[in-house]
Parts: sequence; structure tokens; C-alpha cells
Amino acid sequence: MKGKEIFSGKGVFVKFKEREVELENGHKLKHRSEEPTELWWELKEAIKGKRVKIVAYEVGEGE
Repeated sequence: MKGKEIFSGKGVFVKFKEREVELENGHKLKHRSEEPTELWWELKEAIKGKRVKIVAYEVGEGE
């Protein structure tokens, strides 16, 4: 499949937070939340309505 590049970006795709909360009955529960970043929104807009193939690479801190 050949095509043209329509988006290129680097960064954190989704911010992820996890914290432990204690319920009234003493049980503990892990509360997880995800928040899309600017990179997520840019990619979403770039591929909207298009047939795409997406490949993601994990990059190191210094890249």
C-alpha cells in the first residue's frame, strides 16, 4: 500500500494518571484517568474521514 504522508508528530499521545482512593468502607480502589493531548487532537483532525495505516514507535527521552 503506497500513500502520501498526511501527519507526522512526536510527543505524549494521552496523559495517564492513576491514584489510589479509600472508600468509606475502608476498601481501596485504583482510580485511573486518561486525558488526550494536543498531539492526539492533531492526529484526529489529520486523519478524519481518511483511510489510513498508522504505525507508532516509542521514542526515548532524548529523541
